[in-house]
Amino acid sequence: MSIDKQFIEKFMSVTTKAALAASFLVGKNDKIATDQAAVDSMRTELNNINMTGEIVIGEGTLDEAPLLYTGEVLGTKNGPNFDIAVDPVEGTNFVANNLPGGIAVLAISEKGNLFNAPETYMDKIATGKIDNGVIDLDNSLEQNIKNLSDFRNKDISSITVCILDRPRHKKTINKLKELNVKIKLITDGDVLGALYVSDPKYNVDIFLGIGGGPEGVLAASALDAFGCHFQGRFIFDNENDIKLANTMGIKDLTKKYELKEIVKGDSLFCATGITNSDILKGISMDNNTYTSETLITHKSSNYKKVVRLVKSLDEWYLFLVKNGQKELLIKTL
Repeated sequence: MSIDKQFIEKFMSVTTKAALAASFLVGKNDKIATDQAAVDSMRTELNNINMTGEIVIGEGTLDEAPLLYTGEVLGTKNGPNFDIAVDPVEGTNFVANNLPGGIAVLAISEKGNLFNAPETYMDKIATGKIDNGVIDLDNSLEQNIKNLSDFRNKDISSITVCILDRPRHKKTINKLKELNVKIKLITDGDVLGALYVSDPKYNVDIFLGIGGGPEGVLAASALDAFGCHFQGRFIFDNENDIKLANTMGIKDLTKKYELKEIVKGDSLFCATGITNSDILKGISMDNNTYTSETLITHKSSNYKKVVRLVKSLDEWYLFLVKNGQKELLIKTL
């Protein structure tokens, strides 16, 4: 079974409208309002799709609604059953402060095929397409860099590593400096960070380090379509996280997950730029039109493309009126 291609345009509309909603709050220094605008738009648009879609990776639990909460069922309830992972605004800080890298993102799989990731950290590693055994989370950092250097036939000094700039990565960053590799530090947004390895034009050979577990699943969906390598290991280092793992049926707390265990079968991934990044341009407006860029991958059809749309803002205003989003309408006028 696979996800019908008709859903490409439908889910692209979900992230496009969420990004547009958030774009009106760029630079307003209000992360909560930014996230809420994207959530409201995303929920409305998902509910218009002929499907039964369950949020398996969201922004909290039912008690924390009106977020898109884990376990929430969306759609018309007519159509295929999907698992949905969402991050209405990855990089709320970027958007609130008018910084590069904000996106609206989601991933879709057939029911039961998307790993239900706990809200914990994940140690992850990603590269472009490689042979089995070249890169492994269980290898030392030095071994992985050397293996990748040999496989790519590049000097170690020409290898570029992308990693989140966090205190927890201090030792790793120092080791990378000792190895004399090129280092690309990112301040946030490890979905986009992982996607740098999907295309040689971004000049990133490997993404590694500790980031969000849910973001790891989102990135894995796109990387799978590109034929990339990805591994992740969840970090359960406190009593609450261990209880959460037990509740979710995770028995082996140190298990290393391969890409095919995180995303099974077919998947569809959409990420729309809110603010500019190396991968996607953010929402821009000119008179009564807006322009968006969305990275879409659909594994079964081998569809991998950045789609640029130019649309009338009148359509957006009508969408808000039709769906009763008065508060957001006021903010956008």
